[in-house]
Formats: sequence, C-alpha cells, structure tokens
Amino acid sequence: MKISVDRAKCQNHGVCAISAPDHFELDSQGVLQYQESFDEGHLEDIEDAMDSCPLQAIVLNSA
Repeated sequence: MKISVDRAKCQNHGVCAISAPDHFELDSQGVLQYQESFDEGHLEDIEDAMDSCPLQAIVLNSA
C-alpha cells in the first residue's frame, strides 16, 4: 500500500505530522512532505493521520 495526498484538498494544517511524524512533515515553507511507502508496522499511525486530517486529503492506494 502507498500513501497518497490530494494536493487540491490539502491545506497544510500538519495534523497528520503530529499523528505520524515518521511519514508526514511540514517543510521550512510550511508545505506538507510525505513518504509514499511505509511498512505494515506503521499502518495504525497512517490510519490515525488519515482520520485526523480535517479535509480527508490522505488516502491509501494498493501498490
């Protein structure tokens, strides 16, 4: 599975970076950066990030 962020929806609130800091972060300009790939052991953190996104901009896609 891979993480995908809908950039048209994302407003760089950064709540996902709090839920899953190993996979999401705001860069020095406040723009969300993320890792598409992750190992299954981090699925719970990724799901928390998805749930916490106020605009529901994060989705998981089959690899």
